[in-house]
Amino acid sequence: MGKQVNYGMIGCGMMGQEHLRNILLLPDSRIAAIYEPDPDMRAAAARIAPDAILADSLADLLASPLDCIVISSPNMAHVGQLEQIAQGPPVPVLVEKPLFTHPADCARIERLIRTYRAPIWVAMEYRYMPPIARFLERLDPATGGLKMLTIREHRFPFLHKVGAWNRFNRSSGGTLVEKCCHFFDLMRLAVRSEPVRIMASAGQAVNHLDEAYGGETPDIWDNAYVIVDFANGARAMLELCMFAEGARYQEEITAVGPSGRIEALVPGPGRFWPVHMGAPPVPQLIESPRAPKGPVTTEIPVDPALLEAGDHNGATFYQHRKFRQAMQDGHAVEVTVQDGMKAVLMGLAAQESAASGKAVDLDFNAATEECRICS
Repeated sequence: MGKQVNYGMIGCGMMGQEHLRNILLLPDSRIAAIYEPDPDMRAAAARIAPDAILADSLADLLASPLDCIVISSPNMAHVGQLEQIAQGPPVPVLVEKPLFTHPADCARIERLIRTYRAPIWVAMEYRYMPPIARFLERLDPATGGLKMLTIREHRFPFLHKVGAWNRFNRSSGGTLVEKCCHFFDLMRLAVRSEPVRIMASAGQAVNHLDEAYGGETPDIWDNAYVIVDFANGARAMLELCMFAEGARYQEEITAVGPSGRIEALVPGPGRFWPVHMGAPPVPQLIESPRAPKGPVTTEIPVDPALLEAGDHNGATFYQHRKFRQAMQDGHAVEVTVQDGMKAVLMGLAAQESAASGKAVDLDFNAATEECRICS
């Protein structure tokens, strides 16, 4: 038996409950305290982790003896909660994406990380989906050096969240931040270069137009095309459609280089797969060399226990296992605050481009550019 790790949970809605289930799959893990203000979500979290203290405030949770903290609260709360945590003794934190939602938050995050002395890991689950992890491992051998990357997500509309916070740009950060920071993170990871220009076209065509909350109609976008130019000459494209839940695969990721092409095909959550269609599809990896021609398809099944624990093809478990290793062994975190910031900045730039109809230039090596986006 190893040393027990005591987790504190901030926010236990849909994603927070997925974190709970996956943490409890790790050996020597204990949910010590939960802060969740919504009564229904609080009760659901208590059923998953019945031994946890149910804190009435974030301050109460922080008063508990904790080895680490997971933040899975609504997007707009992340920065303030990180700042409150930073006022006490440093403790490792895993914070859900997006790291922040508003341009003005960027400076607050930069101030925080200058003095915070414990690891902060930004949750980017898509990196750890088994088919995508294998895609990234095979990327160079299959392509001979990536030149073009395409990410297509055809999925279901935004699910219902407490207070409908994910229906409005002001609280979610907007679709290209809230949802697509995952994909911008994957682009930087696969291309291994920084973006220099982003062009986007996006809007709200179908979803949530017949809904009203407090007399307001949701303004969250449901479709987009985004093209990203990178400093090393590679190009990437995102195609997002959130009214396409009839698709067999939810994510289709393709990379092409001088030697060939590689694809990862990733199904959506199994709980949404129609029963009359039989068993849900299995993730696939397809390598298509230019010579000799002939695609090779490999199925990459995911442990059923991990599929049952969440909606991200086992990624949440693998991410938590790596976070645990970094926390206990002193390894560097794999998804840094800088990674989280850059993914959000790419989303903000894409939204600016879609709104203005103009390309947006980026330079992450120049502080003045980050300040321009975040001003």
